[in-house]
Amino acid sequence: MAAVYRGFDRTELEREYSPSSLADIGAELARATALSEAAYGSLTVERDLAYGPADPERIDFFPAGSTAPGAPLHIYVHGGYWQELDKADSAFAAPDFVRAGTAFAAVGYGLAPAWRLDAIVDQVRRAVLWLLDHAERLGVDPARIWLSGSSAGAHLAAMALLDPRIAGRVAGAVLLSGVYDLEPIPLTYVNDALGLDATEALRTSPLRMPLDALPPLVVALGEHETGEFGRQQREFVAAARAAGVPVRDLVAKARNHFDLPLDLGRPDTELGAAVRELTAG
Repeated sequence: MAAVYRGFDRTELEREYSPSSLADIGAELARATALSEAAYGSLTVERDLAYGPADPERIDFFPAGSTAPGAPLHIYVHGGYWQELDKADSAFAAPDFVRAGTAFAAVGYGLAPAWRLDAIVDQVRRAVLWLLDHAERLGVDPARIWLSGSSAGAHLAAMALLDPRIAGRVAGAVLLSGVYDLEPIPLTYVNDALGLDATEALRTSPLRMPLDALPPLVVALGEHETGEFGRQQREFVAAARAAGVPVRDLVAKARNHFDLPLDLGRPDTELGAAVRELTAG
């Protein structure tokens, strides 16, 4: 079979962009969902705060455990290759942050194929803007807001950070197992739902944009991930550093694409310690 991208044939490329080839996706996602359900059952939460008129344009907000005003906020954008999962699956880290006195927000957005990628990018940007603009009403310090995302969520978080309306207003970001250059995506099964052409893929690729407006970053992936996810991270980290962005580059031992996000708020893990250091600065 002929090569279609960087020496990979179609079968090889699809394997490279299939994180489940190296992990049990069903078991890992079930664990995240169970932890999220426990968070909803045990914490105070404001559900379905609307940042726009469409049904998916909702945020679930978990206030900080402290009663003092002006708490930090951690915003999380879920993955699922822009076509799966939901904010309800994304609250697994809320208890860790709330116990540490940090509010937590899980962002919902529309999924492909019902929504085009440009629209999804716009939704996440508007969600982050809504949280920034409503920080004081939510009891949050607008100068201590951090953004994170995993997989497709890391891509969407990066796209949000590069929006001129948001640049400079987010204190830092945590990008996990991200796809930062979408050029190969139209050549894989992922595009069956997205329907991207080459122009759309380049237009929505953070790696093809000026990165100098990014805040300090933790960019991480698991030890057990495919070579293409590793390459995506290396090239994004190099480009961000070349633009003068402070970056902590991390490959978390014994973690994969799906269990890495569970460590976000756990300071006794490699990722959690890096997040704690980022947010303490």
